[in-house]
Amino acid sequence: MKKIVILSDTHIPVRAKRLPRILLEACEEADLILHAGDWQTLDVYFELSAYTETIGVAGNVDPWELVDRFGKKKIFTVDGLKIGITHGDGAGKTTELRALETFADDDVDIIIFGHSHIPVMKEINGVTLFNPGSPTDKRRQPQYSFGMLEAGEIWSLRHVFFDKET
Repeated sequence: MKKIVILSDTHIPVRAKRLPRILLEACEEADLILHAGDWQTLDVYFELSAYTETIGVAGNVDPWELVDRFGKKKIFTVDGLKIGITHGDGAGKTTELRALETFADDDVDIIIFGHSHIPVMKEINGVTLFNPGSPTDKRRQPQYSFGMLEAGEIWSLRHVFFDKET
């Protein structure tokens, strides 16, 4: 069973100076880390990749060097589970619909997206849509959040909610 940390919209150093301790503790146990964009600095990638392999895409506020390095869409497989990842930004429609349409021609089991900072987990036409929320910028949400995916013969996906560290 592989443990995968899922996050998005870290916005460092604009919205926070550092990643929260609860997230970093999860990264210590992770086999893979997925980031759905709005890193804002490559330093976040270097910090996360010191824990384990880190895969991500660029978001709408990321500078060109992150867009060039990560691109805007990825599809990969973990233990037979096909995962699509995108940020979900764009014009018109909801963030969820833009993420879903990004993979309309692809056969994926899970679509991971960010942008709205709103935690989402729902199934549409047999595909699980998952937005981890943000571990550093909850906006109007009651708590900060990220996601945990356990992938293997069967898989489970959940949000990890937490309050700001004191």
